Amino acid sequence: MKYFLALLVLGISVVSCQEAEPRRPLEVRTGSFFKETIKRNKELLAKEEKLINGIIAKDTAHSYQISSKGSWYYYDVKNDSVTYTPKPDDLVSFTYNLRSFSNDTIYTSEEMGTIQYKVDKQNLFPGLRNSIKLLKEGETATFLFPSSLGYGYHGDEKKIGTNIPIKSTITLLKIEKQQDSIQN
Repeated sequence: MKYFLALLVLGISVVSCQEAEPRRPLEVRTGSFFKETIKRNKELLAKEEKLINGIIAKDTAHSYQISSKGSWYYYDVKNDSVTYTPKPDDLVSFTYNLRSFSNDTIYTSEEMGTIQYKVDKQNLFPGLRNSIKLLKEGETATFLFPSSLGYGYHGDEKKIGTNIPIKSTITLLKIEKQQDSIQN
């Protein structure tokens, strides 16, 4: 019995001294999902930019500009008498509508109402958030947004579907400067 216990203890100590082997993952991720998503998004953006360029080419009545954030726009009403554009923390009042690229109305400015927005502090879709900062008080501009700057792959869960580029006419009614903006 002593020999049996000694052999058992010796056997356990030999087995326990072996190096522990790490468990292998059940699923190996290669990153291909992310690569495919990036590729799909680039293709979608290229398709939407081609569509936007077609709209611009047909619209000879307006002079379009491209913003640094990736939207295209033209001024319906330009206000050269002021130079101030909204800065972070300013409170702005504006109206806007949303249309498809074929000019079908999605939301009218009456449906949307007058919006009070604290610049960069409240949640708006990316294109609208960036566009507000381009306008001066009293200006109206029409913007063309690729879906990535609109409601993206989620849509608005009401009238705007997945990956829908949108057109919007925005009127900046009033800018209330904040103290930091006045000092700068």
